[in-house]
Amino acid sequence: MKTLAIVGSSLAGLSAARAARAEGFEGRLVMIGDEIHRPYDRPPLSKDFLAGKVGEESLALEDSPEDLSAEWLLGERAVALQPAERTVVLEGGRRVEADGVVIATGSAARKLDQFEGLENVYTLRTVDDARCLREELRPGARLLVIGAGLIGAEVASTARVAGVEVTLLGGPSVPLGRSLGATMGEVLSGLHALNGVDFVQGAVVTGVRSEAARLRAVELSDGRVVKADAVLVAVGGVASTAWLAASGIQLADGVVCDDHGRTSVPGVVAVGDCAAWRDRHLGRPQRHGHWNAALSQPARAVKALLGSPDADPHTAVPYFWSDQYGIRIQFSGHAELADRVDIEAGDPATHSFLAAYYRGTEPVGLLSSGQPRLFAKRRRDVERSLRTTTPGLAAAV
Repeated sequence: MKTLAIVGSSLAGLSAARAARAEGFEGRLVMIGDEIHRPYDRPPLSKDFLAGKVGEESLALEDSPEDLSAEWLLGERAVALQPAERTVVLEGGRRVEADGVVIATGSAARKLDQFEGLENVYTLRTVDDARCLREELRPGARLLVIGAGLIGAEVASTARVAGVEVTLLGGPSVPLGRSLGATMGEVLSGLHALNGVDFVQGAVVTGVRSEAARLRAVELSDGRVVKADAVLVAVGGVASTAWLAASGIQLADGVVCDDHGRTSVPGVVAVGDCAAWRDRHLGRPQRHGHWNAALSQPARAVKALLGSPDADPHTAVPYFWSDQYGIRIQFSGHAELADRVDIEAGDPATHSFLAAYYRGTEPVGLLSSGQPRLFAKRRRDVERSLRTTTPGLAAAV
């Protein structure tokens, strides 16, 4: 392999580049990114960066521009992949020929059509998004957050600390129910009301009131009208795979991969938020759109791409964390596999507890709210158990 193209220049793409050089790849390395920025960390965008506690320099994933001997094509959007010609086509017509391709294009924030064209309605995916939203978080301002997942919850928390009046609109289902199960999702959603957020569960936006291209209020299905100076739409992310539609690569919720990140097209792997790797526990491809996957998947995928795949089966266990209202929330494992949840320390009523998810007698997940030390001790046991758990599904709790 003489040329390797990595499409996507955030954490997953940078990790892939580092892995390629660490594996001894000495050929041409081309980094393609649709943003103009060097690789930066995204988790602080909804927390410390949004709060103004840290600047853009602290987001950098490189201490200084790394000597990866790479060609950086930043501000260049990939619009097509032509596997037969081994070519990545960029928006301006430029073509990058490569023997191997790493797809690391991540995901894009999902938007809602009824807010199209309104200046004070935001999504949060990039540092530019965060910079614009930060200008709206003035003491006494009214912020409506639509979506109570991790991003929505973290922004609600950040805004409340800044003295902003926050209304948080959940969806028809329990927030974080897919990740944590309905029981624990319900427990954690109680944090919002305790911290002065007007948490609305189950209502949807039925009307928008605007003036001079700015939203003034929304009408909800329960009859209430919520006034807002700004709105954040945080209703999940869509894998950035539209550019692959004509490539012949199998797509579903993301790029469908085996447990090495290999796609249906030889010489092409996918990593990070856009990649649905086969999960041996769930028995299907699954997209784990969290920081940990973007960090850990590239090394395995690059080894497979360079012809020396790991012999061991993929045993990485999903992990994510969130900081809300001064509480560190951590989860590792698969809530979907569990048939019960046991509180092993603390009390959910105080939002300081450790909960273990079990399938029969085997732990398959661990949730901490404000118990980081206990979580660190027990996490190894849960992950060790999952690595030996027979693959398959059980009812979610």
